[in-house]
Amino acid sequence: MKAMAMPEYGGVDALTLMELPDPKVAPGEVLVQVRAAGVNPVDWKLAAGGLDPIMVGHFPMIPGWDVAGVVARNGLDATEFAPGDEVIGYIRKDSAEHGAYAEQVAVPVRMLARKPRALSWAQAGGLPLAGLTALQAADRVGCAAGDTVLVHAAAGGVGSLAVQILTARGARVIGTASPANHRFLLDLGAEPVAYGPGLADRVREAAPDGIDAALDFVGGESVDVSAALLRDPARLASITDHRAAELGGHYVWVRPDGAGLATLADLADEGRLTVFVEKELPLREAAEAWRLSSEGHTRGKLVLTV
Repeated sequence: MKAMAMPEYGGVDALTLMELPDPKVAPGEVLVQVRAAGVNPVDWKLAAGGLDPIMVGHFPMIPGWDVAGVVARNGLDATEFAPGDEVIGYIRKDSAEHGAYAEQVAVPVRMLARKPRALSWAQAGGLPLAGLTALQAADRVGCAAGDTVLVHAAAGGVGSLAVQILTARGARVIGTASPANHRFLLDLGAEPVAYGPGLADRVREAAPDGIDAALDFVGGESVDVSAALLRDPARLASITDHRAAELGGHYVWVRPDGAGLATLADLADEGRLTVFVEKELPLREAAEAWRLSSEGHTRGKLVLTV
């Protein structure tokens, strides 16, 4: 099969189009023919060796933890899906080697759910990691109907999904974003505020009674502002800044969860959640997708099509 892979840790230029053996399919796994693979910042951070202290890497390494595709065949005792089923998955395994930037990938069935009918292949490929991150962060701090929730980086890939999840739950959402993205947030159902100096005052003006929970998807000042505004520091969750836990909140590292993906798929098919794809690129242009991702100005998702 063809795959974008790395012979060793390195930067964007380490990615190379390779011809590699087809994956072996272990018991409890299915072989997925990849149609789309979402691009996430963790992909190029992994490539640079950023996760080496905590995760074993094997080479050649195929990046990519987001997949949407079609089941091609089943491993032993993997009966949850059948050949031809359309599936999505957040496929982070215990070590980094066999990712989604390829024509095929073997995936444990526990990491998969059926593809939402309402989403295109590209949208489905961009949903798993970002969607589960948003869902698990919201669940960690108990976001529910009637809450006023502050979402930082609300126009990004994770943030835009968090806004939709929270809105579907009946929460009021205040989202930070650049002024250029305020109309986008309004369309999602959030109340936008500009980030930067004076953010705390702007949030207090929007929510004089305070905020119930905060989801941080950018780190830095956002964590400090959230901690100062929250009634209960335990209702702060960050995916980028470990200081959230030191302040009494939570540092969230997303976990594979087929049931959570099924929840997201149901929201999509009910018309309450969609994935905004800023750009689709062919698999061979993965390095360009990484360059765009590393610039940090993407609205929604970047997706590789296979």
